[in-house]
Amino acid sequence: MLEFKFPDIGEGITEGKLLKWMIKPGDKVKEGDTLFLVETDKVNAEIPSPGEGIISEVMAKEGDVIYVGNVIVKIDTGDGSGKAEVKPINEKEEENAGVVGAIEVSSEVIESSLESYKNGASSKQKVLATPVSRKLAKDLGIDINEIKGTGPVGRVMKEDIYKAKEQMELPKSEMKSETKQEVINRPALEIPELKVSGEIERQPLSTLRKTIAKNMVLSKTIIPHAAVMDEIDVTKLVEFRKSVKEMAEEKGVHLTYMPFIIKAITLTLKDFPVFNSSYDAEKEEVLIKKYYNIGIAVDTPDGLLVPVIKDADKKGILDIAREIQSLSEGARNRNIALEKLQNGSFTITNYGALGSSTGIPVIRYPEAAILGIGKIGKKPVVNEKDEIVIRSIMNISLCIDHRIIDGGDAGRFLNRLREYLESPMLLLMS
Repeated sequence: MLEFKFPDIGEGITEGKLLKWMIKPGDKVKEGDTLFLVETDKVNAEIPSPGEGIISEVMAKEGDVIYVGNVIVKIDTGDGSGKAEVKPINEKEEENAGVVGAIEVSSEVIESSLESYKNGASSKQKVLATPVSRKLAKDLGIDINEIKGTGPVGRVMKEDIYKAKEQMELPKSEMKSETKQEVINRPALEIPELKVSGEIERQPLSTLRKTIAKNMVLSKTIIPHAAVMDEIDVTKLVEFRKSVKEMAEEKGVHLTYMPFIIKAITLTLKDFPVFNSSYDAEKEEVLIKKYYNIGIAVDTPDGLLVPVIKDADKKGILDIAREIQSLSEGARNRNIALEKLQNGSFTITNYGALGSSTGIPVIRYPEAAILGIGKIGKKPVVNEKDEIVIRSIMNISLCIDHRIIDGGDAGRFLNRLREYLESPMLLLMS
């Protein structure tokens, strides 16, 4: 009998909502067959069977919230045993822990670790760690729940466990004191009790919306935002796109303004590297990124997702347009691979697509800036000859991390961006 547990599919995902069963008791399944569809805070993932057999029992209903480590389905493999076979643990597991395509590697056909939980907390609250890390902590006699992880979204890595072991062996006089970042992250105030009067209706948040809420609080709590807004005359860009739109469609590409904006942003970021960085508050250092991974906020029925165009500086306008189409479709269908949502260095949000002219976006932590784009509209403008002419104008807003970027920097950044967008031929020559 194989007791299949909801696997750790990486990126800090600890729970999900079981959307649909693809099997029922009595069905025969092969290794790799889809057992169920689960909604996480980032994607909808199909969870495959780790082995072959007959479905004996399902342990959750559609709509239930399930947690990593919970037994979800029992599969009769015909071997007569009461436990799943324990697969050997190897170094590859930790490498694949954050990859959706490698679910089988970290699936819990591995016995649960026996570490204790603080204050009687249930397994629903256990720390994020791969089976490799859990076994290492167990072998070293360390309570993994006492370790602060340095991996993605607080995941406990092997290096964290070795450091914890070293700390345990140090005299008290040499124990590490609280870091600056830990002091910064201490809650500063108590949230008062919410009181309402009159009739209300309570609506639970989706897993994606919960994550958005946490990320917004994180960004606005840690990053001191400042905003600079301006208008850009994109008349030549509008004309250029119109002239090449039909050609792009012949190549199967729906050409919007976003690929041009992404190309302009990558060129501007190369001129102003601090905008393509993150601030390390603990070490008081700026991390300048040498890669240009541009996130594009996509509106979905459940909330915003931010797929990332990797190495945008190495791609042409049509290549970027194709990738935007693919990523946007995957984000809206919630079947986008997790790796497509990771490692952004700068983000663009297009509220103009919904008809809005202006807005003040929130920086995506730990990035240093975000660009907001409003709709393009026709306006009367006084030109250099003092003539009133009709031009296509786009409103933009740039929000910056004011710890490392000043208003003057933001102004120079927007002036350079304006040069590229007002003269689109520069994008093709660069």
